[in-house]
Amino acid sequence: MQTVPLQLSDVIYNATNQSFEARVTVHDTSGARSYACAIEAPITMEFEDAAAGLATQAMRRHTHGRSDSVHMPQAAAPRRPMRRRGLRTMVIDRFASAPPQAA
Repeated sequence: MQTVPLQLSDVIYNATNQSFEARVTVHDTSGARSYACAIEAPITMEFEDAAAGLATQAMRRHTHGRSDSVHMPQAAAPRRPMRRRGLRTMVIDRFASAPPQAA
């Protein structure tokens, strides 16, 4: 059996629906896919049990090819455009910025 790394993010308890909810990211050889998961459970459930249920749901979706996942491409270094290209010069009129004086 192959082990696939999982990452649980933003785990919350939704009191309205009485469920634990999280974004679970599954990392494998094809990249990372993120799934929105929820399990109905009482608030008294242990966190480890809730996390296991959320992970199981994400793995089921991942292995059965559900289309409600979000593909997360590999992070690349941000491209920094030429700094001067977007800059504009500002002309400040010293008379407009001076406080008014009494005549």
